[in-house]
Amino acid sequence: MPAEAETDVGHGPTRITVLGATGSIGQSLADLLERNPDRFDVVALVANRNADALADMAIKLNASTAVLAEDKNHQALAERLKGTGITAASGPGALDEAVDMEADLVVGAIVGAAGLLPTFRAIRPGRRIALANKECLVCAGDLFVDRIRTSGAELLPVDSEHNAIFQVFEKDQADQIEKVILTASGGPFRTWPIEKMKAVTPKQALKHPNWDMGARITIDSATMMNKGLEVIEASHLFPVSNDQLDVLVHPQSTIHGLVQYKDGSLLAQLGSPDMRTPIAHCLSFPRRMPVPVKRLNLAELGTMTFEAPDTERFPCLGIALNALETGGAAPAALNAADEVAVDAFLGGRIGFLDIPAAIDAVLERLSASDSLKPSKSVEDVLALDSEARQKTLEWVESRTSWH
Repeated sequence: MPAEAETDVGHGPTRITVLGATGSIGQSLADLLERNPDRFDVVALVANRNADALADMAIKLNASTAVLAEDKNHQALAERLKGTGITAASGPGALDEAVDMEADLVVGAIVGAAGLLPTFRAIRPGRRIALANKECLVCAGDLFVDRIRTSGAELLPVDSEHNAIFQVFEKDQADQIEKVILTASGGPFRTWPIEKMKAVTPKQALKHPNWDMGARITIDSATMMNKGLEVIEASHLFPVSNDQLDVLVHPQSTIHGLVQYKDGSLLAQLGSPDMRTPIAHCLSFPRRMPVPVKRLNLAELGTMTFEAPDTERFPCLGIALNALETGGAAPAALNAADEVAVDAFLGGRIGFLDIPAAIDAVLERLSASDSLKPSKSVEDVLALDSEARQKTLEWVESRTSWH
């Protein structure tokens, strides 16, 4: 085999399993895998319920196994894969079997709390976990990182901001770092007055100025909750204190993350806003692989601007930072409440500014009932997640009674 076809995980193609294959991360990943068939052996692709999209991807990538987490579309998947030699499976047991298959790299990209258990199960000695599921760190960060450490697995961050920081964070110089800075585009309403934001529609909020992402993360970007969740993630990924984490609004989305050192050096990772860059970094780490993204031309860009975040107009960021300081299960409750509130907004049941109001009310109520103590297991996290979702639904259905 040519030297360039070897990987750093081992000799020969990297065996890869993708959890959440048909989402936006999975689609960007599939593009890279299709362009590099000799470098990767796709062991298993897992999706929730989209049989057609999963079958198309499995055939395109010559996967060994395709799994639907839900059983109801099993027949459709089996029919599409008939005669291909690709195994079609579905249901919780099949999902567990897919996670257990021999793989060098597991990409955790299942959206939401549904990704917690399978991603935890994927952690094995010698494996790499390329993590794109926020909930693993936001909801169960201490548990997840402890399991990574004790198992001997390796964690690589897929999120563009965390991957950027990972690239310029000198681990052996961690005690020389003053600050870790995550950048934020500011979303589509960065300059809008708060009065105007009261009338924001889902259609307006789903138009992100720079990134092409899934619905929830796009709305979270518009409220800046996404940046708050990313700060919580960063607190588990990097050996720094909470007060060393900062957010900087950078509308051009050219600089994705920065690390400031004690000698005054400020190291940054720059690139076009394309998720294939951080995904490729995780696929081939510690080497680099060719990626067909638009090259950043600083002369054409001309100007980069920066500003401090406004937590008055974007209270979700402040709520998230408070949840980080509160600790315990507060971040898990925050995430659950946000997911339900965003869904309610997208469904036209609440307004844009009701999203932070709902989250704040739910966190206050859970705190008053002493429900935010630290979770001892993933099952505890899921139980708290369920409770927070129910409380948020109650707020959505009868919010006036909460005031």
